[in-house]
Parts: sequence; structure tokens; C-alpha cells
Amino acid sequence: MKLGIASDHRGFKLKEELINKLKDLGYSIIDYGTNSEESCDYPDYAYLLGKGIKNKEIDFGIAICGSGIGISIALNKIKGIYCAKVDNAHDAYYTRCDNNTNCVSFSSLKNIDEALEIVETFINTDFSNLEKHQRRINKVKLIENEEYYA
Repeated sequence: MKLGIASDHRGFKLKEELINKLKDLGYSIIDYGTNSEESCDYPDYAYLLGKGIKNKEIDFGIAICGSGIGISIALNKIKGIYCAKVDNAHDAYYTRCDNNTNCVSFSSLKNIDEALEIVETFINTDFSNLEKHQRRINKVKLIENEEYYA
């Protein structure tokens, strides 16, 4: 499995720790930046990660910023990217099982064990394929394409 990861300056340290842990577990990782703790803008790295997902360079994306919120918002502006900001493994499980998301984001305040649990839960959970969840996802896609009529 090939994973992509991106962060802003606040998420840089956690991103580096997570890359090392994931590589030790045998995952292939593409690092979309940033590459230091120098102040930067999260949309720049969200864009690179989102394009990596969209272009099928990676199977799933992992995004980290101070809160996990800003980078998630930026990722969700890219058509076909469905990023959920999660706080724990429970959230990570349900965003994959129910929403079939292709990217997860979280706060740089997570410790490495929490971050690793979130990522492993996210990437190892399959979409349920339940009709009710697919129906809802299809409606989200209609909204994304400005074709939704309530």
C-alpha cells in the first residue's frame, strides 16, 4: 500500500515521526511536504497531497496541521478528494466504513501512538458498501458537481 502524507510547519515533527513508523511497518510513503518547521501555508501541501490522490500516485492521504481542520478544508476543495478531520481511531473507522473517504487529517497535537492508531485504523478499514451509505455518497458527489436538486 502506498500512502501520501503532507503537513504544514506545525505538523512537521509529527509527520516525520509518522513517516518513520509507517516505513518500519512496511508501507511505501510519498512525502508531499513541508520539509521544515519554517512557517508555511497548509493549502500548498494540501494541494500536492490531493493531486497525488487524484492522480492515483497513492492509495490514501494523511494530512496534519495545527488543528487538522484547515488542511482538511483545503483538501476537500479538490474534486474527488474526500478528507475527514478525525480525533481518534473510532472516527477514522467510521469515515472509511460509512463515508469511503480517501484522506484523513488530524491535529499536530496528537502523540505518535495516537496518530499511528488513527492511520492504521483508517487504511485497514474497508467501505461497508451498504446501500444507504452509497446513496449518501452519491448525493455528496451530486453536490460536488453542482447537480444536486433537493
